[in-house]
Amino acid sequence: MFELFSIIAILLFSVMIHECAHGVVALWFGDDTAKTQGRLSLNIMRHVDLVGTIILPLTLLFFYLMSKSGIIFGWAKPVPVRAGRLRNPSRDYTLVSLAGPISNILLGFAFAFILPFSMMIFKGHGIPPSVARFIFFGVKINIILGMFNLLPIPPLDGSHVLAYLLPYPLSVRYQAMAKYGILIFLALIFTDSLKYPFMFADFISNRILNWMYNVGGSFG
Repeated sequence: MFELFSIIAILLFSVMIHECAHGVVALWFGDDTAKTQGRLSLNIMRHVDLVGTIILPLTLLFFYLMSKSGIIFGWAKPVPVRAGRLRNPSRDYTLVSLAGPISNILLGFAFAFILPFSMMIFKGHGIPPSVARFIFFGVKINIILGMFNLLPIPPLDGSHVLAYLLPYPLSVRYQAMAKYGILIFLALIFTDSLKYPFMFADFISNRILNWMYNVGGSFG
């Protein structure tokens, strides 16, 4: 039961921080739309998306608990951003897009930093399994969320970054592909290609956990 509660709580908190990060950076660069609509709130109910925050995560969680393997991710209701209000729309919208994934990656590291401190606190007794699982899921979920959203597939955040980096003629063509984003996702799912970004994110999260474990061990 604690594991179930931890996964749900961490996922909800993480997608909320992701969207708030978009809104905060947009505010820094001149667009207060998210603020005026109350989306810079830490009230999760303001960020709930029926599919991304409830249906999909619960479905993935069910399969995870049944098989003890798989991935758990989701998304919150997108924060409204009006690019025209940003001081430098092209550049600033790219930074707004990056804010969400970066917030999750930083949050993943924040969870990882709990590990060496826990090892010092429980030195000689071993970290309680509940604490270990909490750290594990905190790192895994956030690294997966961050890296998944960096994929250059519309409408993910990474697509906005790539559109900014491409030469203008290519950027225009690339952005025209946005309407096919869902078809690209379906093709990746049916060809089982979508597993590779998740496998890479899983590898990175394991490296972070191992690194923090070694840091904690150095204090022993």
